[in-house]
Amino acid sequence: MNRLAICCTAEVDDGEFATRIVAENNVAYAVYRLGDRYYVSIDLCTHGPGSLGEGLIVGEEIECPFHQGRFHIPTGKPTLPPCTDPIQVWSVHLDGDQIWIDLDEPQTNS
Repeated sequence: MNRLAICCTAEVDDGEFATRIVAENNVAYAVYRLGDRYYVSIDLCTHGPGSLGEGLIVGEEIECPFHQGRFHIPTGKPTLPPCTDPIQVWSVHLDGDQIWIDLDEPQTNS
């Protein structure tokens, strides 16, 4: 298992905005809290230079602040143009208040 500690649960707001985290591997991730569930995706939008970690959460979708396209947070699938390619998402593992992902086990977007 290639686990990566992303952040603590206290660092992620339960609200209308995602949280941008730069992990120790110098890769930026977007972290989302929807109720009592946490989700992690790559931070960069697949359509352009937008940071999803700075985006607005609308239901279960994240809206890119660059061009207002959207992705389904749990699956990474595009839901609103101009986004057409999915974003990479990972299953989240909680260990106490620590959010982890397994870099070797990204979720498939098919």
